[in-house]
Amino acid sequence: MGPGALSTVLAGLRLPTHPNLLVGLDVSDDAAVYQINAQQAIVQTVDFFPPVVDDPYTYGAIAAANALSDIYAMGARPILALAIAAFPEDLPSAVMQAILQGGADKVAEAGAVLAGGHTVVDNEPKYGLCVTGLLAPSQVTAKANAQPGDVLFLTKPLGTGIITTAIKRNVGDTAHLDAAVANMLMLNKVGAEIAQGLRPAADGSSAVHSATDITGFGLLGHAAEVARNSDVGLRITASAVPLLPGALDYARRGIAPGGLYRNKAFLEQDGYVRYSTNIDEGQQLLLFDPQTSGGLFLAVAAEAADELQARYVAANHGCWCIGEVVAGSGIEVS
Repeated sequence: MGPGALSTVLAGLRLPTHPNLLVGLDVSDDAAVYQINAQQAIVQTVDFFPPVVDDPYTYGAIAAANALSDIYAMGARPILALAIAAFPEDLPSAVMQAILQGGADKVAEAGAVLAGGHTVVDNEPKYGLCVTGLLAPSQVTAKANAQPGDVLFLTKPLGTGIITTAIKRNVGDTAHLDAAVANMLMLNKVGAEIAQGLRPAADGSSAVHSATDITGFGLLGHAAEVARNSDVGLRITASAVPLLPGALDYARRGIAPGGLYRNKAFLEQDGYVRYSTNIDEGQQLLLFDPQTSGGLFLAVAAEAADELQARYVAANHGCWCIGEVVAGSGIEVS
């Protein structure tokens, strides 16, 4: 669902709560967090979708990596996963097995275990995971704590939605798809561990004030959740945002998935997103591109920003400084 339709549905729900529920549906976040005791909390998420690539094993692995990202975004360590699958009755068993194996292998790469799941019959294949993770209650990196002066980082380039759309329309370069697939297959495990390893602030709090992973709502959609939950504004430097090879060219040719335009229409309401005159339509589209297994979006205390970048460089891991948190509201793109 698009962000507008989803917010309408959720606004009408009346759900029970509990003192131990640290993160629930009262705020828009990546996963639920439930405190077990003073030292431990469980983090739980669920995510699934239709195929984004033709190879069944790769599809299963990408879907699993995407589901695991919500756990990493919350600052947790995944420990257990259950598979969720919908398959057509006439889908060959070898294809179903490859999808499931791709997911199971990616869960194992994350250091977790796939322990079961549930399947239904559907005309369109769908696959994903329900994932459980663990963390200390004080280590939750929610979307609600970004502070003016924080530096914004992104750990993967954008463009997976636009590139896979170009391939579906038979106008895409397979080399561009290969780069996008490699990007989607990469777990956010190392990226999250690097951020979690930052020295705490003087008061003992984490230097990573807020975090989320970039998926279906696009960079600006998920960035807006951070801004709104934290009651701050954001400034994004478009030229600093990393892009996958070919993505900008496709965007400037108007090749984009339908979900991108839903994201854009929702965020541009009432001038919430504002652009400098030098930002062309293609650059705008990429900022709303629905990502599959996208990177982490981090709001980090300014005094820790250099250390964070140094840690990513030492680990040979992508990390781009793309903006800052400011007082006020909305998102300025320059």
